Amino acid sequence: MKRRPTAWRPPHLPEPKRLLDLILGSALLGLTAPLLAVAALALALARPAEGVFVRDYRTGLNGHPFLLSSLRTRRFRLDLLSRLPHVVRGELSLVGPAPLKTGSPAGAAPWRQLVRPGLTGLAQVRRHSELPWDETPLLDQHYVEHHWIGLDLAILARTPGRALRTAGAVRAAGAARTARTAKAVRRARAARRARAVGAVGAVRAIRTARFP
Repeated sequence: MKRRPTAWRPPHLPEPKRLLDLILGSALLGLTAPLLAVAALALALARPAEGVFVRDYRTGLNGHPFLLSSLRTRRFRLDLLSRLPHVVRGELSLVGPAPLKTGSPAGAAPWRQLVRPGLTGLAQVRRHSELPWDETPLLDQHYVEHHWIGLDLAILARTPGRALRTAGAVRAAGAARTARTAKAVRRARAARRARAVGAVGAVRAIRTARFP
């Protein structure tokens, strides 16, 4: 008796979220690899005492720890782009809660272990909004409980603008601090000159009084 041929079944495909991470993450890594290489070379030439990369353990999917590597710079958010290899390897997702350090009490929340941590997330694009409940843990938990591929795409679309605004705010704050420091230095110098001029004037006055 002949055996009936088994029906062909397609190979197991990753879930849509993981498929998006693989396709878009690989494309972004290929596009940004030259920029990341130049940034890493510039940091290496500067010979920072702490090294070119920041490496520490973070809590990932199902609570498993992994070693996260990031460029030691926040300019143009290259530190986040340097994490793209983790996305391709499946340790991070493009969108998800922020990766917390291993041992962090917040990282032990059961809902955090249901998804991979991400490069960006709902908390990053909604932070500092006017809504009273827009706090990072609440936004992260809301994402985990309601995430779907459309929400991921919406967050990814808003991330570049938010990153640019954040970088602009950081540069503005740095410029303001520099201006305040320069102003304080000028005031201190002016005060020293005034004290010096006052001291010279006092000495002259004393000499004039003693030796008319």
